[in-house]
Amino acid sequence: MFRHPRLQEVRDRLTAAHAVVVLTGAGISADSGVPTFRGADGLWRNFRAEDLATPEAFERDPRLVWEWYNWRRELIATKQPNEAHYALVQLEARTRNFHLITQNVDGLHRLAGSQHLHELHGNIWKVRCTSCGLVTENRDVPLSLRPHCRACSALLRPHVIWFGESLDQQTLAESVRAVESCEVMMVVGTSGLVYPAAMLMPSAQAAGAFVIEINLAPTPHSSAADLSMQGRAKEVIPLLI
Repeated sequence: MFRHPRLQEVRDRLTAAHAVVVLTGAGISADSGVPTFRGADGLWRNFRAEDLATPEAFERDPRLVWEWYNWRRELIATKQPNEAHYALVQLEARTRNFHLITQNVDGLHRLAGSQHLHELHGNIWKVRCTSCGLVTENRDVPLSLRPHCRACSALLRPHVIWFGESLDQQTLAESVRAVESCEVMMVVGTSGLVYPAAMLMPSAQAAGAFVIEINLAPTPHSSAADLSMQGRAKEVIPLLI
């Protein structure tokens, strides 16, 4: 069982706080068995994620990009939220002002029941029309490799942020506001090196929040956090809640 000398302190802070923000990354999804789609283990048919998740790749060969996303959707469809996802739902239910910011696109937080959720990089279970911009949920597995909009018949694309694209400004603004007004921030399963995650933790600290990092191994931000805990999200988070 996970042990830490300051475990009770974290529990007390979370219980007393009226405003809590949680930032999650791939580490919390890894505990549900969701594979990493970037890096050395992210190869698919000799393609890297960075070669497929771009507007240019989609314009060049939308069928290939959709084939890759269909493969990802089929994998993720077999996974379920884990204890950490459900513990965060409990924390939300008892906290007056709670915001969950995630870099993950797998939809597991939403499936677990999180409500005040900011999906920075989009959601793989949503599609967006390349013409009229209509966003709809689509959980078909498998999905047509050239899906079309029901409203205008134009080609659909995954509703996710690709390399070279800007984040949704409303989602980002809401996330920043939440971070700048929270009393406690938990950073779970992310190195926090990719923008905008890289700026959220420093912003919270600058506003006076107590920042707790939970990750399998130390990160470049560990020394800056008020408290850093090493362990699996599904083991640590439930103990804190």
